[in-house]
Amino acid sequence: MADRLASSHRARDRRSGGQLELPLRGSWGGARRGAGRKPKGERAEVRHGRRPRLEPRFPVHVTTRVVRGTGYLRGSRVYPAVRQALCAARDRLGARIVHFSIQRDHIHLIVEARDQIALGRAMKGFGVRVARRLNKLAGRSGRVIADRYHARYLRTPTEVRTAIVYVLQNGVKHARDEGRIARGQGVWIDPHSSAAFFDGWHPRCQRWIPARDAPAHPLHGQGQPAMPVAAPRTWLARVGWLRGGGPIDAHEVPVLDAADRSRRQHARATARSAPAARRPPRDRRGQ
Repeated sequence: MADRLASSHRARDRRSGGQLELPLRGSWGGARRGAGRKPKGERAEVRHGRRPRLEPRFPVHVTTRVVRGTGYLRGSRVYPAVRQALCAARDRLGARIVHFSIQRDHIHLIVEARDQIALGRAMKGFGVRVARRLNKLAGRSGRVIADRYHARYLRTPTEVRTAIVYVLQNGVKHARDEGRIARGQGVWIDPHSSAAFFDGWHPRCQRWIPARDAPAHPLHGQGQPAMPVAAPRTWLARVGWLRGGGPIDAHEVPVLDAADRSRRQHARATARSAPAARRPPRDRRGQ
């Protein structure tokens, strides 16, 4: 019976001379404002896709974030734990950490790696070391690294120099954005970065560069601490970046590149297009 009905339906379609059209609603699907999967938290996560091939001659700017509840990374108790993780991971698994900057809830690194696989292994190992130490300090367990690390390959001397300024002066950038340092106030070198181990500062800035990171921290009173960075080996990270603008002045402030501007504009547009939370109706019976 079913086969007979199906055959009659096909014959009717052939006689009509075409395929039947179904009515579609215009309010679902297609490109529209606010469409797409929404971020899980306050900010969109790094896209889960295959990372492009990395050549060993290109340094990488890596950014990794931690979840809330793991502590203030620049704090007097937490910073030594993060520093210990840097010392343990600075030259392992085919990757070298040559610059770093530790901020409130994220860490900037410039890394040299054999390839994208070695980079991934090294960042996973670094994340495990950070997680173990921070969980032990906070007396907690669970996730510490908020998301996949963000990686930007640096292929030219200008890109490498810009990334070095961005990493070493990232604390200055945040301090100015938050109003803790006024523009033109003077030179301030971030003590929670590898600025003390960088030998590319302009000669006129040497008087402001500290002899070590976090110079006033008690960790230096326990003997000579281990180095948290490794010496760069790629031409771009050793001397090639000088062709992008010469030695770095301590007055330089990080600037947003085209990719950063695009990401921020997209984040603002997404926030504006997200539906606003509706307030509960007011009870006017008592008025």
